[in-house]
This record gives sequence, structure tokens and C-alpha cells, in this order.
Amino acid sequence: MMKAQRVGSAVILAASLAVGLTTALRAQPNQHSLYVSAVDDNGAPVPNLGPRDFIVREDNTTREVLDVRPADEPMQIALLVDTSQGARNNIQFMRSALPEFVTALTNPNESGKKNEVALIGFGERPTVLTEYTSNSAELKKGINRVWSQQGSGAYFLDAVYETTQAFKKREATRPVIVALVTEGGELSYRQYEQVNEALHQADAPLYALMFGTPSTSLRDEERNRNIVLDRGVTDSGGNREQLLAPSGLGDRLKRLAAQLTHQYRVTYARPESLIPPERITVSVNKPGVVARGTPVKEPKGRP
Repeated sequence: MMKAQRVGSAVILAASLAVGLTTALRAQPNQHSLYVSAVDDNGAPVPNLGPRDFIVREDNTTREVLDVRPADEPMQIALLVDTSQGARNNIQFMRSALPEFVTALTNPNESGKKNEVALIGFGERPTVLTEYTSNSAELKKGINRVWSQQGSGAYFLDAVYETTQAFKKREATRPVIVALVTEGGELSYRQYEQVNEALHQADAPLYALMFGTPSTSLRDEERNRNIVLDRGVTDSGGNREQLLAPSGLGDRLKRLAAQLTHQYRVTYARPESLIPPERITVSVNKPGVVARGTPVKEPKGRP
């Protein structure tokens, strides 16, 4: 009888421990991460930031930041270039500035890893000029094929949408879109809702460098583009800059390359929930520092 009691007690103890362990595991928060650019008033990356410097909010609820480290995972960068007739006067500045930009993006990082870059023109239908590669010489060959197409229009939104679908097929783990766009006409068939949702699904930040004065056209096509360049850029964790003089493209691209290659991976805790947040924001509690974040793609099977 004593032996039976001891066995019974051991079984009850083991069961209690199992229940306690299961409860503890369920109570542990999920960990999620963001790729974050933190820049000063001049657009230069801000170094040496840690967990206490970042504030992550999900639907206005502050989350605990667990870890901050340099983001060294390779990027898959789609470089979209306006090759429409309207971009004719900007082409020479693109061809001059892009070689240094792609070289900076494809140099090995501190971990020895290389990013991949593709070059895509969007005068008429989006056309791949150079497939994704880490070879800057191949990319420069594609840059030499950047010309404005006589009589063509810009299909920027179509190019962004098709790029996100290509990311999905490639199972890109850290996708980024950089676009050089001339203000003016837009002929895409895509609506802004489709494009913004595609950016969200791809977890791809959109960085747009715009040539000329911002368009105020009320045409549906240009209104769709302006909404993507506003809401889509902001929600994706990217940025939009206006170039009133195309001669400034080289300096802007140099600054953008520094921002992309000096990002942080910020990991934070999220309590277990069946409902994912609608909006995630990140900021830095230092004056004069602006943070922009894009969710790290979750492994398949994770919410």
C-alpha cells in the first residue's frame, strides 16, 4: 500500500509539473522582429543604439524590446527605374549615379554576406534589365541599357505590384524596393489598394526618389500613385524624397545606401494572441532621431 501511495504521488507530481510547464510556456510571449533604420536630421544612420533606445508599439500598445543588433541578413533589392518618355531629361543622371549605388549595396557586409539587386525599367510594361545578382559588373551592364522609350508612359504601380509577386515566388526573406520616379503621368492598371496590400503582404519597404514638383493631378491613375507614395511608403517602413534638381540624385542615393546597409534588427515581445496587430510602429527616444521599421518575415507556420 505504501509503495502504491508513493507511485500515485509521483504520478500526480509529474502531472502537476507537466501542467505547470505547459502553462509557463503558454505564458511566454512570442518574439517578433523589425528591420529598423534610425537616422538623424541629415539622414545619416545613428550608431550604437540598444534596447532602451527603441519604443515599439502594436496598435498603440507598447511592447517590451528584448534585443537590438545590427541587421546583417542579405537583402533582395528591386531597383525600379523610370524609362518612360517623361523621364528623358533624368536618364543621364540615373546612369551616372546608379553604378556607385549598386556597388555600395553589393559589397560584402561585416558578416561577409552580399545583397542581391535587380534592375527593372517601367516605361511601358515593367521589364527586367538585370536579374537579381550580387555582381556589380552585371548590374552596370543593365544600367547601360537604361534609356527613355520614345512615346512610352510610366507604369510605376504595376511595376511595384509585379515586383512584390516576384518576391513571393522567390521566397525573398528581406525584400526592399527602391524606385526612381518622374512626376507626371501614370498609366498603371493597378489600384492603390492592391499595391499597398501587396507591399504589406511582402513585408517590403518602398523607398521612392521623385524627380520634379509633386503632382496635384486629379486623374485616377495619378491619384492612385500619390496614395501609394504617401500611405504605402509610410506603412511599409520606407521613405519618399523629392528631387527638385536631378543633379542631386547621386548624393541622395549615397545616403540611402548608408541607411539600408546600417539597419538594426529590433526584437520585441508580443503576448500570445489569435488576432495579429493592424499597425506596428517604432520610434527612438532620442531627440532628432527618426526610426522607420519593417516587420521581419515570419517563418512559415508562424502567425
